[in-house]
Amino acid sequence: MTPGQRENLKRLLAPRHAAFIGGDSAAAAIAQCVAGGFAGEIWGVNPRRNELGGRPCYGRVEDLPQAPDAVFLAVPVDGAIDTVAALAAIGAGGIVGYTAGFSETGAEGASLEERLVAAAGDMALIGPNCSGILSYAHKAALWPFDHSGHGDGRGVAFITQSGMLGNTLTMNQRSVPLAYVISSGNQAMLGVEDVLDVLIEDPKVSAVGLYIEGLRDIPRFADVAARALERNIPIVAFKAGSSQIGSQLTVTHTGSLSGDDELYSALFARSGVVRVDSPVVMLETLKMITVAGAPKGRRLAALTCSGGDSAMVADAAEKLGLILAQPTPEVARKLEALLPSIATVANPLDYTTPLWGHEDAVTQTIAALLEDGFDAALMVQDYPIHNPGPSYDPYLADARAFTKASKAAMIPAAICSVLPDNIDPQTRATMIENGIAPLQGVNEALAAIAGAAVFGERRTGRAGEETLRLAPLPKPIDKSRTLDEWQGKRLLAEAGITVPNGRLTTAAEAPDAAQELGFPVAVKLVSAALPHKTEAGALRLGVTDSAGVAAACADIQNSVRDFSPEAATDSFLVECMVEDPVAEIIVGISRNDQFGLVMVLGSGGVLVELVRDAKSLLFPISRDEVSTSLDGLRVSALIAGYRGRPPGDREACIDAILQIAHFAESNRDVLAGLDVNPLMVLPSEAVAADVLLQMSV
Repeated sequence: MTPGQRENLKRLLAPRHAAFIGGDSAAAAIAQCVAGGFAGEIWGVNPRRNELGGRPCYGRVEDLPQAPDAVFLAVPVDGAIDTVAALAAIGAGGIVGYTAGFSETGAEGASLEERLVAAAGDMALIGPNCSGILSYAHKAALWPFDHSGHGDGRGVAFITQSGMLGNTLTMNQRSVPLAYVISSGNQAMLGVEDVLDVLIEDPKVSAVGLYIEGLRDIPRFADVAARALERNIPIVAFKAGSSQIGSQLTVTHTGSLSGDDELYSALFARSGVVRVDSPVVMLETLKMITVAGAPKGRRLAALTCSGGDSAMVADAAEKLGLILAQPTPEVARKLEALLPSIATVANPLDYTTPLWGHEDAVTQTIAALLEDGFDAALMVQDYPIHNPGPSYDPYLADARAFTKASKAAMIPAAICSVLPDNIDPQTRATMIENGIAPLQGVNEALAAIAGAAVFGERRTGRAGEETLRLAPLPKPIDKSRTLDEWQGKRLLAEAGITVPNGRLTTAAEAPDAAQELGFPVAVKLVSAALPHKTEAGALRLGVTDSAGVAAACADIQNSVRDFSPEAATDSFLVECMVEDPVAEIIVGISRNDQFGLVMVLGSGGVLVELVRDAKSLLFPISRDEVSTSLDGLRVSALIAGYRGRPPGDREACIDAILQIAHFAESNRDVLAGLDVNPLMVLPSEAVAADVLLQMSV
């Protein structure tokens, strides 16, 4: 995005005047713009009409009274390029390219799209093949479909790669205030990251929601997300395609473990972007953040007036990693004095129906619970159809009590219904006015609070923007070669990574080498053509004498000849056995065209794909990231000492992982792939027991 395009995008989002070029679709968009209350000039452009959508219509772009800030372009594809060139010539601001028939149709359309971008020059082009822009913040609709969103000031901006989903989101009955809805279309000129870059500086934007199928420029997105975090603008993303594993598999295990979806999750986690799994949870999360704010952590105080509701909250919260800390003895004593005898002191707290509707008593009870210090508070309450009067008063009394107590505790707070429909619009509006998020559906509410906490935790514990940015993309590699295990281990050893003491020998020399090293030993065939030895029978472990070494070499050669004759050699690696490891880890490095270098940490050994206990990390990699990722693996229980076994040296494991990362960064432009599998974690060290290294030719 050039500086000119950036300024023109701002004109497009907050236009003083708008031109609609085309036929019926342009007329429909004019009708939407008028209905939305746009106060600026509206002009039509069509050589065969005197008026368009009830507004003055000009025959040519050149006839317009002045250069429009915003343009809705809905002309046939064969006239679009000339029209865009004419708009650029008069100094128009930005274009919403509703016209379709470009890169989405194939190679010929892609060529037309390149010409369209060239014609636009420094204008801001959204699309083509997009639904348009709804600028609720400025009452401008460049959108040809009926919509029902609302926004009277600051609100949520949505960027969506699905125009229809954008329209669907405007129809929500969840009281989410909107600032913008932007359909990105083909992203011929401006991608999601470009639009996001401008939106996070817009004072009208409280948070950003994204529906994405893929990003054009991952490092740039990471840069913008870091700036958003710094500016306290939350980003909530719903990414489609989570069921698809990356199609390009490499010879290393890493390629089969780390698909694009895992890398997007790693990107979002690094940047404080909240990832959700549905549009509904996206709306609820944005509502929570916009109305109540993001919790600084995961400690949640929950209140209900039903044992069943309490059980539902507890079950859902546990799955989401929310912490329902139980009352301390001092707070428990206060609650026992305030609650009816039938109540049980707990969190979630069922304060029971005898207290229901008694505002002062409920206020004192909630205030007492919150004395233990929480990051957020939630009350569960379903509301009947709004009918002011005595039957509705107890519901409102409890809501007022919750509002008072949570405000006094100065923490984000929400009231949620068990069923999504059971908070009426008027009650939602009252809650929003008081800074309480009206969340709809108990599971969705808890997911929203957990998601908001992701942003709050990242915001609270953030480092500088530079630490959030991705490392530069490595140079492309045309061809690579696989080093044999001996070569790979020598390079890692030179980089300070501990490998087993070993000797490179022939079959005839192997017994003497083993005698020199000391038994027991491991015996392995060395061949660059045999990256994985187990299935070929190319290794023997725990050999205890010279005769056994000789027999092992003979058996290995026979086995490899049967498995892959071209891989058979008379080169063997004899190593001291790494005995009694506490745990085995895989540390894999691969390269991705969009994300750059990628590390995968996981449970290692021969069952790595079967266990599938892995985390992806993006470069540069910090010690905190490695530590957190290890904690998230099931194998961490082994490292900590499982069922009476001694613990492994966790710090040595982290040191080794960081040394491997440093080796990869130092060789980023020539490294094609690296697997250390397993990295054996011992009580006093971590050893790279097997290495597969690929380098450029």
